[in-house]
Amino acid sequence: MKKILITNDDGYDSKGILALVEALRPLGQITVVAPTLEKSACGHSLTLTKPLRFISVDDDFYKLDDGTPTDCVFLALHKLFDKENKPDIVISGINKGANMGEDITYSGTASAAMEAVLQGIPAIAISQVCTDNCQDVDKLEYKLATESIVKIVKQIFADKFPLPERKFLNINIPPIMPSECQGFKVTRAGERYYGNDAQVHYNPRGAEYYWIGLPRLDWNPSKDNSQLTDFEAVNQNFVSISPIHLDMTSYRDIQTLKQWL
Repeated sequence: MKKILITNDDGYDSKGILALVEALRPLGQITVVAPTLEKSACGHSLTLTKPLRFISVDDDFYKLDDGTPTDCVFLALHKLFDKENKPDIVISGINKGANMGEDITYSGTASAAMEAVLQGIPAIAISQVCTDNCQDVDKLEYKLATESIVKIVKQIFADKFPLPERKFLNINIPPIMPSECQGFKVTRAGERYYGNDAQVHYNPRGAEYYWIGLPRLDWNPSKDNSQLTDFEAVNQNFVSISPIHLDMTSYRDIQTLKQWL
């Protein structure tokens, strides 16, 4: 039986991860290690300044006390698996909210997949795009997301993972029901338009504090019409599947930099 390790950055009891577990249970042996608390936008961070502990929630289901998604994958592979008993795939999600464009660098969801491929395990990050501050997610019930991930994992198990080492699949699901979906679309990561929204507040003693705002999901128009971006695909009601690699070298600029030096 295939072995599937599941994690997320929304916390062990989020509706997204529970929907993912339920959908994939017929496909293999499921192990879940997820953060105790929400760790959205924590990036590819490891906890190095304090100890961490596994807390059993159910059979093969653990929460990692105040751990990050990266901690979850790193320690799960150390404690629950070994070199002869690795998971066949790591799946991170289903995240509540998009992880497209440069948001991948912030994403705890994507970072769990990054850690998996660094450890030699194929990985997928899957996110449910939402609108209206994600008020629509509960109505969608992750139906298109779960149907999509089941199809993709079935194909991987029947054939093979489609990417080489140190690369993972980043999947974003449009905020629609399955009947409205136009299918799958292979995409590249687009360019997010970033504002700088931070709200200032004052506590009862007059001390100032800030909440970083939730920016709108705006993006810059693509300059390359030959390849659809993740933003464009989702906007057109496609499930976006982007191959992501961890090598962030700007190869096209190497010669320019050599000449500059």
